[in-house]
Parts: sequence; structure tokens; C-alpha cells
Amino acid sequence: MAARPAGRRTDEGGSFDVLVVGGGPAGSAAALTLARAGRSVLLADAGTGPPKIGESLPSAARVLLRDLGAGDRPVSDGHLPCYANLSSWGSPALDRLDFIRDPNGPGWHLDRRRFDRVLREEARAAGAEMAERTSVRRVARRPEGGWTVTLRGAPSVRGRVAGPAAERVVRCAWLVDASGRGRAIAAPRRAGHRRTDRLVASCLELAPATGRPGEQSSLVEATEDGWWYTTLLPEGRRLVAYFTDADLAPPAPRDAADFTRLLARTSHIAPRAEAHPLPAQARTRRAPAHSAHLDSPVGEGWIAVGDAATAFDPISSQGILTALYTGMAGARALNRHLAGDDGALSSYRTDVAALLAAYRRNHLAVYALEQRWYDHPFWQRRHPTLTATE
Repeated sequence: MAARPAGRRTDEGGSFDVLVVGGGPAGSAAALTLARAGRSVLLADAGTGPPKIGESLPSAARVLLRDLGAGDRPVSDGHLPCYANLSSWGSPALDRLDFIRDPNGPGWHLDRRRFDRVLREEARAAGAEMAERTSVRRVARRPEGGWTVTLRGAPSVRGRVAGPAAERVVRCAWLVDASGRGRAIAAPRRAGHRRTDRLVASCLELAPATGRPGEQSSLVEATEDGWWYTTLLPEGRRLVAYFTDADLAPPAPRDAADFTRLLARTSHIAPRAEAHPLPAQARTRRAPAHSAHLDSPVGEGWIAVGDAATAFDPISSQGILTALYTGMAGARALNRHLAGDDGALSSYRTDVAALLAAYRRNHLAVYALEQRWYDHPFWQRRHPTLTATE
């Protein structure tokens, strides 16, 4: 037997009904739902990469959070209220959609790090075991059924990595892939993966405003080669993001200078950004924002939830809602399947297909509203009269 690499230790890690891979909203919702149903659950959260910022959550999420049993705690404090959505889409004018009459109240500009942490705490309180800062290294089917999974964690002291990495080998009957667009489990080699566009986001975080920061509303502005988004963040900072296709010219900006030059050409985003200083050594961040889905969110011994099952264009403002819903719905279906309901996973597959169909209709309708740059590639690709739908 080959010697193990120096500086690594391996622990046998036990057996679980379900291993959930990914500690975002979808994974936490799945772990919370399964733990409340009495299943033994291990939630492995890699915690890699910078936290997501600038995401808004509509007030309809209150219903889902209460259905999960989390109540209002994930949105109780640490977030800014979102009172309206502003948009310059289809015309230069700025439209406003207020939430004053929404029965659930205003939405939220999230502190995503806190929101995700509180959801994981709710899952732990329900009985799920946590393996934080832990990623999947190897996955193997067992001859008798189920899985053997090697997890690799990074021990930490006060949030900093300390000591050698630890490997933990666990066994589970089922896997829930909640690892996002990367799909750690439901990879293309195991499931048909469809990517339908090349949308990327370039983001820049600005310092708190020197004067009044402006309204607590999100703002979207269409431009000739894509669209812009801005929102206030907790602690008064502002996020500005530009969405375009990765292959288009001008290319998605990779540094702050290119970004600010493009930003200056906007009509509504730039005036809001002017009140916020550019931090020293500011750098843009790039992130995938494309639409994608699996042919089926269910496979032999695994299910996919959240972005791993179906990832939406951020213009939909449905990303976190969809993550919470599919995490809960997928976990409920899996629990029924484990209890002997042979049709439960097929029902989940049907639910996700219906969700995807509704998204496609709405996606086409939203982009069809913008006709000012119909002859530009970005918009041509998204106009239903100019492109074939899948």
C-alpha cells in the first residue's frame, strides 16, 4: 500500500443517510429539511472563494423560510431592507416598482456571509452534522449500494487555516449536490449538462458614501452590450456589477480602470456610484452568471438542488429563492423516497422541469422588452424573434 502524503491524516468518519455537498442556501435548506425529518445528515461546506455580495432577496422568501422551520432568523438583522426595484430597461426612463403594498413587506439587500451562516446554524440545530471548510476529494459507489466519500478539511483557529489538512472517509446512502454551477457530484460525466449562454459578471465594491448614500433600492440599467446592476450593501458600501457575454467586445472589464470607464457611460448607475469613493488598490471580481441546467436533477444515488440543478440568469432575481425551494423540495422528495415512495423523485424531477420552463418563458419576455440595441450580438442572442429557444 502506498504511503500517505506527509502532513495529512485520515479519519474514518461514520455513516449517514445523506451527505449534502455545499453549504449555501440550497444545501442548508436540504440539510435542515432532512434533519427535521429524522434523517442522519452530514453537510460538507467547502467555504472556498470570496463570499457572494450584493444579492437581494424578495420578501416572498419569508414564506419559504417559515416552511423550512427557520422562521425570520436568517433575515432578522444584519441586512438592509430593499424598498423598491428601479430599472432602465426598454427605454432611457427609470421605472420604479415599490414594495409598499407587498403583504410580506420589503425585501432585503443581503449580507450573504451572515445569511448562509445562520441557515447552516439552523440545520445544525435541527440535528445535521457540519463539516465546515471541507471539500469532496473522491466519490465511489459501493458494490452493495450507497457511496464512500473522501472529504478533505482544513482545521482552523479563529477562522484561519492551521495545521495539516485532514481527510475523512464517510459512507452515505445518498448524495445531495448543492455545490453550485461547479457540480461536484452531478458532473457532466454523470448527467447531461446544458449551458445556454456565456453571461459573466464583473463586480466592483465601492467604499461607503461621503454624503448621502441614496435610496435603499436595487437598480438595473440596460446598455448596448449588456446590463448593469447596483445596490447598497450593509455598512454603507455599494456594489456595482456589469453583465455581458464573455466573448463580446468590449470585453468584460478585468481591472478597475476599464470598469470605471465603462461605468461612466451609464445614465443611472454612474450618478449613484459617484458618491462612493473607489478604494485603494480596487480590483474587479469576475463570476459566472450563465444559465445552465441538468437534463435530470436526479441520478443513481444522488439528486441536485440549487444552481447544481438549474442556474438562472441574475436578471431573474430568483437565484436564492430557487435555491431555497429546490433544496427543500429535493430533500422532501428524497425523504419520501427513503420511506418507500417510488414516485417521489419523479415528482421532484417534474417540479424542476416546470420551474425551468417558467424561467425560460420569463427570461425571453424580459429580454424582449429591450429593443434599442436589437442589432447588437448580446441582445440578438436573447430576442425570441432572432434566436431559437431550446
